[in-house]
Amino acid sequence: MPAKRLAVLVVPVLVLVCSALAQVNELSITAGRTFVSTQTVPSTGLPIHFGNPPTVAFNYGRLLTTHKVFGLSAELPVAIYPRMNLNYRYDLIPKDIGALFVTPSVRLNFFPGQGVSPWVSAGGGYGRFREAPTLVWGGPNPGPTSTNTGVVQFGAGLDVWPWHRWGARLEARDFYSGAPGLNVDTARSRQHNYYVGLGVAHRF
Repeated sequence: MPAKRLAVLVVPVLVLVCSALAQVNELSITAGRTFVSTQTVPSTGLPIHFGNPPTVAFNYGRLLTTHKVFGLSAELPVAIYPRMNLNYRYDLIPKDIGALFVTPSVRLNFFPGQGVSPWVSAGGGYGRFREAPTLVWGGPNPGPTSTNTGVVQFGAGLDVWPWHRWGARLEARDFYSGAPGLNVDTARSRQHNYYVGLGVAHRF
């Protein structure tokens, strides 16, 4: 086979192979809401209700290895909700809180590289709550205005890739954190922060 013809055949194959190998990185951004279940203050028997604030989540992932129908990735989920309104009968708690969660994790994808890929994720890291400087009914907050905490993350989701490099992501994650400073004893030292979001993902 002439060298010129061989080059015409080999070069496109090498380009495709290199392109496939290069796509081990992934970025995604989703938007949704965070849900925290109602907590009761034992001393009063009254509930604290948590709003369901708009939340944005970012994620960087890197494929580590694949085996048959499984793909293992390292990922860095980051979720932020600026303001979650609180409701309580007495003027004791902050009027709202905000939160940041950063949780290095591992993710197991089923059918990686295919058009539809469900996945599960687990990890842990850092969380920070911001407590409002004012109380529910307007008085100054005598308690903390920021709280640092460890966070454990569990998640599951579905990636759909209608295009080679761009896709859609549906994800649900539980950021299991310490409790924010609410100035009252809810008999809880930790709480579940459930996030559900939808967005886009990009391979490169």
